[in-house]
Amino acid sequence: MDKNGAIKLVDAAKKNGIERFVMLSSFGSDNPEQAQEGMRHYLEAKHDADEYLKASELTYTIVRPVTLTNEQAIGKIFADEKVDHTNKSIPRTDVAAVLAQSVIEEKTFNKTFKIFSGTLRIKEALNNI
Repeated sequence: MDKNGAIKLVDAAKKNGIERFVMLSSFGSDNPEQAQEGMRHYLEAKHDADEYLKASELTYTIVRPVTLTNEQAIGKIFADEKVDHTNKSIPRTDVAAVLAQSVIEEKTFNKTFKIFSGTLRIKEALNNI
């Protein structure tokens, strides 16, 4: 569901009058051409889906987490449009919490940002975007 599935979901949202869309993307999808060969196709698909959503006129949020882990949630993150991802990671459960909070957090509307484990509670970090 990296490209075509995501595009179909955006189209279905528009068709059914849904105005809000939160997309789980990937770190590196803003510059897929700079990725390692094995990841390039995946990141190009994510990039294309992100751009389609941005052009859709839906109120969107695009979240780009760094390396995902299965560790226990911390509940604290760093969120910004520009991030040095070296040696950074984030538990999947924290990513899920960011996605859920982004649905209602107006500071995230029509924004694309990267996340990793940090020092701010999720709501506070999203308020600072």
